[in-house]
Formats: sequence, C-alpha cells, structure tokens
Amino acid sequence: MKRSDDRILVTHAGRLSSDNQEFEAIEYRKSRGEEIPDAVYDPLLENAIREVVQRQVAMGIDVLSDGELGRRRTYAYYRHRMDGIIYRECKPGEFGATIFNTRERRRFARYYEEADEARYKDGAPSRRDMRMVAVEELKARDTALLDIELDRFRRILTELDLNDRDAFFPVISPGWLDHFIFNEYYASDEAFIFALAEMMRPEYERIVEKGFIVQVDGPDLPDAWATFVPEITLEDYRRRSRVRVEALNHALRNIPEDRVRYHLCWGSWNGPHMDDIPFRDVVDLMLEVKAQAYSFEAGNVRHEHEWKIWKDVKLPDGKILLPGVVSHRTNTVEHPEVVADRLERFARYVGRENVMSSTDCGMGGGRIPHEIGWAKLEAMVEGSDLATRDLWNRAEAA
Repeated sequence: MKRSDDRILVTHAGRLSSDNQEFEAIEYRKSRGEEIPDAVYDPLLENAIREVVQRQVAMGIDVLSDGELGRRRTYAYYRHRMDGIIYRECKPGEFGATIFNTRERRRFARYYEEADEARYKDGAPSRRDMRMVAVEELKARDTALLDIELDRFRRILTELDLNDRDAFFPVISPGWLDHFIFNEYYASDEAFIFALAEMMRPEYERIVEKGFIVQVDGPDLPDAWATFVPEITLEDYRRRSRVRVEALNHALRNIPEDRVRYHLCWGSWNGPHMDDIPFRDVVDLMLEVKAQAYSFEAGNVRHEHEWKIWKDVKLPDGKILLPGVVSHRTNTVEHPEVVADRLERFARYVGRENVMSSTDCGMGGGRIPHEIGWAKLEAMVEGSDLATRDLWNRAEAA
C-alpha cells in the first residue's frame, strides 16, 4: 500500500456516482425489481465504471475504486453469494434493519417520518418491511459472481494502463451484515458473527488474490451504539464490539495487513446523529483490526473535533489514517483551505507520511447529489495539494 512519502495522497471511501444517464436509468429500473437482461445491463455497467475510473484519474485521485457501481446490498445480491438465508415480511414489532429502530429515531420521530416518506416514494423498495433471516447454517457459495466484478475492474484498469495504481475494492464486514441479516439459527450472538465472518472470508481473500486492496466497511463498530433501545452500558457495548473485531480478524487471518483498509462511520444517513458514540470510546478497538489503513469520518460537524484524540492516542508503527476531509452530510462544498487545515491537524500528531486524504463516506448511492459529490472530490484534491505545500515544501524551505 502506497504511503504519503513526498505528498499527501488522495483516495475516498469507495462509492461514487455515474454521469452516464443511460446506465443510471437502467440501474434505477433494476433497483425497483425490474429484470434487466445481462446482455443489456453489463455493457452499460462496464462503460459507467470506465468513465468513473477515468474521472478519478483526471482529477488527481491516487487510490482508486470502481465506484461500487452495480452493487446493491440487498437480498437479490446476497442470495447468490450465500446459503442459509431467506427473505420474509417483518412480523409485528420487527424491523428490516437495525437502523430502523434507534434511540434517535424515537427522539426525532417526525423528522424521520418525513425523511422516510421522501426516500421511499414512487414505489422504491423498502427494507423497513422485509428482513433477511439466517434460518440454516450459513455457507459461502463460490466466488464466481465476485470474480466477474473483480475481473471487470481489472480489465478496465489494464485498458487504461493503470495497473501501477493502488486500487481498492470495498466489501462488507461481518458486523455490518449483522445490521440486516437476523439470526434465527445460531445458539449465540458470537456463533452467528463468526459464521458471518467465515462466510465472508473467501471474498476478502479473493479480492487480494486478484491484486486489489480489500476495504472492509465496518460502520457497525460505532453506529450500532444507537440501535440499543434502551441504551446499554459502554462496557457491554465494547464487549460486544470486541467480538466483532475478533471475528473480522479471524476472517482476515490469511491476508497481509498492508493489503487491508478498514472503513468505519456512524451511519451514512443524514440526521441529527446526537446518539453517536464518541470516537475515543472505540478508537482502540478500531486499531485492533488487522489493517494497515483506517478510514473514518472527520469532516462532518458531529465528529470534526475528534482529531484531538490523536494528541494522546498513539498510532501504531506502519499504520495510515484516512480521515474524511469532505463530507456527504452537507451540500456545501468545502473550501480547499478547510481541507488542508483538516489534513494538517492530523499530520501534526501522527506524522505527515501517515495521513492520506479521504471522504467521510461514499460520495454516491444517493447520499449527495452527484455533481456536488464530484465537486467535493475536486476540492479534496486541491486541498491536499495545499497541505502538501505546507507540510513538505515549507519544511524544506526552512
């Protein structure tokens, strides 16, 4: 994994938006359950990914993804990758995902009613009313479908002569799967989480075998805190979270740390986030994950101040921080000098070579209007150049 040895390198959290209107129209139809023939869909998807990769390179992003285009984490996606799950209607008192039953949703009920109404209008599918359930032993199927995704990305990188670039491929953590796959088979929470981890292990390993950096998306580490109604103790929460870290490390056991990035956030939805657990309460658990680089929210107003924890939290040798310096939580595009200031704060305490600029979360998937998402990435690149000037050029001049 490349480091910021002579300048601040630029990456992002993975998901991006496509400007390809033909692909977006087909993707919209497919997301609503319409069957689209592979012969129609696949060429459009590949063209959209190629355009997203080219745009990343053109604006100066160093560490690339395929934008996660065409990958929706729904039952339709997972039923082809694992055995042991079903999809059924929620029973009274059940929710389709843990995020639909949080302390914050109860406190700000009217806000979330209006937000849900806007999000699920026009017949959009809702995971509020359906849930994935583990009813038998979970078993991974072969990686044939994943290979198609990886080979497509590699083919595009080869065509564009970009195989010398670090490229990463995001995939979900066992603890995040636990947000929307519910256990009705395993005797304990720990057994269930380790089963999820073992099921995901072949995918993690295959991504690295294909020459990519695997990014494990683990928002569950902090964002599950708000899903306990009533609130549990911090000690109990940390004990539960450590089991999930141990399970993830079990799944990563055959992969070198320098081929792993770990991304956490407090949930990508826009909302008050007043029940977010402080980063300080879980940062040591994050650093236990067998990864070289750690991506986290640092640009939004609820967590920007938490750069201060690095004054006394020691970053282990060889590790890299990927703080989010632009956020999906506002349509205001950050000024490049704000980006530079954020980067320099981290560099001051963990070392400039250990900081790479990134985004709070994915800048696609409907989180933010796509034109604004790309403008934020441009601001991040420009701000990273400013930080490079301050952290390297001025130091050399002195």
